[in-house]
Amino acid sequence: MDLPQHWDDAYRARDEDALTWFEAVPEVSLRLVRQHLPRGGTMFDVGAGASRLVDHVLDERRGHVTVLDLSPEALALTRERLGQHANEVSFVVTDIRNWTPDRAYDLWHDRAVFHFLTDTADQRRYLETLDASLRPGGTAIISTFDLTGPEQCSNLPVQRYSPETLDARIEQLMPGLLTLVRSEQHTHHTPKGNTQTFQISVYRKKEIPT
Repeated sequence: MDLPQHWDDAYRARDEDALTWFEAVPEVSLRLVRQHLPRGGTMFDVGAGASRLVDHVLDERRGHVTVLDLSPEALALTRERLGQHANEVSFVVTDIRNWTPDRAYDLWHDRAVFHFLTDTADQRRYLETLDASLRPGGTAIISTFDLTGPEQCSNLPVQRYSPETLDARIEQLMPGLLTLVRSEQHTHHTPKGNTQTFQISVYRKKEIPT
């Protein structure tokens, strides 16, 4: 499957605020960013799409944001919405599995990318990229559908997790990389009124031994 085309088609098929993952205000993500992104820090938002999270981070002058997505169409919506403030954001159109970072980030934010990676090699590559991107001691926020969540999203299969099974999977693939700090559940209400249940896990990356 041509994944960039698939997601471009999804964004072209309907208005942004009719997409199942739309959030006018990404309240949970924003709360966690406020807690874990130091002032003047650097944040990486993987699978950012047309999310409004970047708008709020810029408005609050919390730090520099890099947004990455497979879909040029999605990031074009963000560029247009931000207007002149788009110049304050780094935009990356690529697959996270093929990306090499050019800086270290204080915060890695993933609302719903990892659960699309159902192949072990893809999961490991994601974690290798996270390792290369996140500074020692940095924070990773990884959200996935939980065990009662949908089995598919946008006609693609997903791997559902509990905080415990996600933590076990990460530890199996990249032992010692991340330490689970906390987790919570969240119920997302889609524009049509359906519900999707998420688990949200907050991790701390290992420090470099002194």
